[in-house]
Amino acid sequence: MDEDDAEYMQGSDDEDYGFDYSDDDDDANQAGSADVENMYYTAKSKKEDNPEQAVKEFRAIVDQEEEKGDWGFKALKQMTKLLFLTLHRPTEALQTYIELLSYTKSAVTRNYSEKTINGILDYVGGGKSGPVDVNTLERFYQATKSALQEAKNERLSVKTNLKLAKLWLDRKEYGRLSKLIRDLHASTVGADGEDVAQKGTQLLEIYALEIQMYNETKNYKKLKEIYNASNSVRSAIPHPRIMGVIKECGGKMWMGERQWRRAGEDFFESFRNYDEAGSPQRIQVLNQETKPYKNDPQIKAMTDLVDAYQRREVHVAEKILRDNRATIMDDPFIRSYIGDLLRSLRTQYLIDLIRPYTRLELTFLAKQLNVERDEVEELLIGLILEGKVEGRIDQVAMRLELDRKQVLEKKRYNALEKWTVALESVHAAVVGKSPMSGGRSGGGDVPYGYPPEAFGSLRDFGRYDVY
Repeated sequence: MDEDDAEYMQGSDDEDYGFDYSDDDDDANQAGSADVENMYYTAKSKKEDNPEQAVKEFRAIVDQEEEKGDWGFKALKQMTKLLFLTLHRPTEALQTYIELLSYTKSAVTRNYSEKTINGILDYVGGGKSGPVDVNTLERFYQATKSALQEAKNERLSVKTNLKLAKLWLDRKEYGRLSKLIRDLHASTVGADGEDVAQKGTQLLEIYALEIQMYNETKNYKKLKEIYNASNSVRSAIPHPRIMGVIKECGGKMWMGERQWRRAGEDFFESFRNYDEAGSPQRIQVLNQETKPYKNDPQIKAMTDLVDAYQRREVHVAEKILRDNRATIMDDPFIRSYIGDLLRSLRTQYLIDLIRPYTRLELTFLAKQLNVERDEVEELLIGLILEGKVEGRIDQVAMRLELDRKQVLEKKRYNALEKWTVALESVHAAVVGKSPMSGGRSGGGDVPYGYPPEAFGSLRDFGRYDVY
């Protein structure tokens, strides 16, 4: 028994297994059924060596049926698969699929028909036979939705729409995806226009698709709206992968807003959910509990990069990025932050490097950082403007001139200023407690009986008379 036949047996769970004893009048029907079964397995044995002949023999089974039944359904299923995956004739495969859908009303069990439909849509959209034209893909799904609406199978209709939405997302067909998401939202709204509470799980699946779309199109305002809306959904039991997607996009949103703590919290929640779902996506969002995965190449590359950053080893970080380009730089989200990380490392390295000197050539600094001279100049200008480096750039000699004398004078002046302020505070406290003050307090009072002009400002004293 192969996969297709096993699926058929599993799909019969909802059938009545009570024993029906046949009489002699059924013998002819049983013999006819045995003949059809032999035809089916004979055709099936030719799938690999002679697929064209197998299709013809499967067609013969369907054509000889007086009324639609199991063997005709199974034959159409095999024909659709052969025409689409082996013979690469999607238009003909669509015709056999539409014919197969007509069997789902009464000829086979609901479970088996749903598994068959899902299986066909999976390989149609999965690219197993190579690139599939978008219009062909859409026709397969439209035929499915029409059949399900006619059969009033709302549950499978929604599942089909969600599956199609995922395909449009993967193919970056954002126009088609937006339209489909609107249709999906309409299926969760009650008569009063409010979201139906019982459909919370379905709503979160829609939000997961929507939030990914806005993340990829960089529409961060809408992304935040959907993120907040997903957090307000109650009475839902979503698949952990769905929550992993939502929290991952939330973490990226917080990173874009430079709210690192909240980003870390969401990435950790995303990891926990992906881990529970057994999704490999967990590696990309991992930021805590790395020990069970420390030998994974992707994890090791990222933990080594974090370690190099914490130790301010810019050259080590650059080597890690070169050696693990596929692991780190191929992720567009991580790549967008690597520039900031390297700039931070180079800036700190530059500050440490120039500290003992008064004059440095820009070419020397560029060589030390393994970057172009223009990039060093840009980094230095930023540091000078931010007040982290006291100096100037000689554009003619292409040299950094550090003003050590001015720095020392500025430090000395700041120290004296702090000292005079402290002395004035002490003076105010002493005068305020003096008996000659008549109980008066305040820094501006003088001893009783002495004119105020006899006492100069203590700030003046601090400024002029201290040597």
